[in-house]
Amino acid sequence: MQGNVPTSQSNRPVSPTLIELAGVEVGYHRTAVLPPVDLSIAAGDAVGIVGPNGSGKTTLVRTLLGLLQPVRGALSFPARRRPRFGYVPQRAAVDVTFPLTAFEVALMGRYGLIGRGRRARGADVDKVRAALDDVGAGELGARPFHALSGGQRQRVLVARALASEPEMLVLDEPTTGMDLPSEAAMLELVRSFTARGIAVVLVSHQLGAIAEYVETLVLVAGQEHPIAIGPRAELLGSERLSKIYEAPIEVREVEGHNLIFVRHMR
Repeated sequence: MQGNVPTSQSNRPVSPTLIELAGVEVGYHRTAVLPPVDLSIAAGDAVGIVGPNGSGKTTLVRTLLGLLQPVRGALSFPARRRPRFGYVPQRAAVDVTFPLTAFEVALMGRYGLIGRGRRARGADVDKVRAALDDVGAGELGARPFHALSGGQRQRVLVARALASEPEMLVLDEPTTGMDLPSEAAMLELVRSFTARGIAVVLVSHQLGAIAEYVETLVLVAGQEHPIAIGPRAELLGSERLSKIYEAPIEVREVEGHNLIFVRHMR
């Protein structure tokens, strides 16, 4: 999180920083699409990158992952190496036409560790099975990936990311299309990863879905608005969110939880 400032959500000691962005402007063809970003993410952090559709969230994430170079500013790795990333794309971006089993899809997470042209060994198979068990999908291994439900596919994709032994998990719209029980189960699963010291970055336009599961929010609203970064409790304000989403947003605290509404216009 920014500056590794401890929050009331976490009593753990300060963890090693994995990645730092200092005045980073992201974009394409040397043209920035967002204002400068100052962000630090440490092991075990839970960060939510949220904002309306088309606001620039994906561009920021692609820069974090090293798929895009910053237009300006410095992106650095205090440990002097890029952390191991596990990336879970949007379900809509996954081709389900290939005749692969859930296990074979999860095994893809080991390819970077196995090396080109080499076969998976027993240790790799064990890691994949453990990852599937970790996400509650152990019994799905032999089933065709295309035959799984949306929530089951998402769990398998998270297992694929876990099989790569990541230091940072990036999940893009992890709850889209899920019913409420599946959404809650997925986000509780994500919470368990941060307890192990894995940094988690959740990317979503559904602020209400992920707000309770992150410590730090990164509010992205395009080039016209400065990026707001800070503890969740400081950024969940009705006025700020109404400006970002260009709609009358209301935030209410109910039994210690923040509920986010769009007020109906009369």
